[in-house]
Amino acid sequence: MAKRQSLATRLYNGQVSYDFIGKRRRWYAASGLLMLISIISLLTLKLDPSVDFKGGDVFQFPQNHHSQSDVVAALAKVNVTPEVVQVVQGVSEPRFRVETKELPQSAPHDVVSQVEDQLSKDLGISVDNIDVQTVGSTWGSQITKKAITGLIVFLIAVIIYLSFRFEWKMALAAIIALLHDLLITAGIYSLSGFEVSPSTVIALLTILGYSLYDTVVVFDKVRENTVGIVGGSRMTYSQAANLAVNQTLVRSINTSIIALLPVAGLLIIGAGLLGAGSLKDLALALLIGLAAGAYSSIFIATPLVCDLKEREPAYKQLARRVAARQSKDTSAAAAKTAAPTWGGQRTATATATATAPATTDDVDDAVEPVVPVAPVVGPRPGSRPGGQARKGGRGGRPGARSSKKRKRR
Repeated sequence: MAKRQSLATRLYNGQVSYDFIGKRRRWYAASGLLMLISIISLLTLKLDPSVDFKGGDVFQFPQNHHSQSDVVAALAKVNVTPEVVQVVQGVSEPRFRVETKELPQSAPHDVVSQVEDQLSKDLGISVDNIDVQTVGSTWGSQITKKAITGLIVFLIAVIIYLSFRFEWKMALAAIIALLHDLLITAGIYSLSGFEVSPSTVIALLTILGYSLYDTVVVFDKVRENTVGIVGGSRMTYSQAANLAVNQTLVRSINTSIIALLPVAGLLIIGAGLLGAGSLKDLALALLIGLAAGAYSSIFIATPLVCDLKEREPAYKQLARRVAARQSKDTSAAAAKTAAPTWGGQRTATATATATAPATTDDVDDAVEPVVPVAPVVGPRPGSRPGGQARKGGRGGRPGARSSKKRKRR
């Protein structure tokens, strides 16, 4: 019994295939909807930058069995409104992390000292256990500018590399896929209400690299399948690209699952169970971006390349040749299936008779079908005409078999 081939093998050999390229309008519509939702979210809800970008003061102190409302009430007594109050997991016990706007620290209006004294009084903790960190707005703006500059340099480097490695149309499709991933990640991040921290920027840069890697792998297979395709008429550029996507599909799925599982562990265990805030920002952006990158490399980047390449005159002619050949093969297959056979040979007359509609005149003038007559067997070499027996035959009857005397040894 022959061993059954795996799904990956059948996809690679083209025995099983899904038409990703032919249904690209569906993927465009789904991505367009997600991007529209992301844009609306960014315009209405907006991103929430952390204190590292907008500047301010951060107070961290032991929880000491108090609630977040107790912290808010204590700060209200010194006319300070906290922007963020959250509980994070410390080394030995849970701790409060409170973010405020940048507060004055110079006398006689040293608001930071007033906050420390009020927290110590209302929550019963020592001032020495309160850690204060001040982040200037200038430092946050510098971080933002450097992040934007790094993104621009990265995109330019990607365009140059892909233009030399493949061609500019593939580079353009890859950049559109990257922007697609960034926009969707930022939109979902805005909907979640998470803060944009330096960890988020690191995750976004990681997303760009992963998405580009997955796209390059698919593009390399597309180029391999389309080398010299213009000179034939076997398949169009879109069909060859669709074969490449199917051939790399299992690899893309396996890579994405392996990458998403540890990231999901960071988000669920690190942020959910352990309460690590920095892991939460990093893991959410990675989780969304990795999923979007795997999606765009299959459903966005490759279909965009096909749309750009099919506009070229050479590939338009190739598509016409392939369509003509497929039409010819279909007609030949239909004729072969419909034509009856007699003795292993097809008759065009019988095919026309079988397919033509019957009329009254046809019934009246019906002709008896021709019955094949068995071929007449002529006399064997050496026999006498008229069926006469040879000399020494039996009775000399016509057609009688002649006998020969056997010599006895």
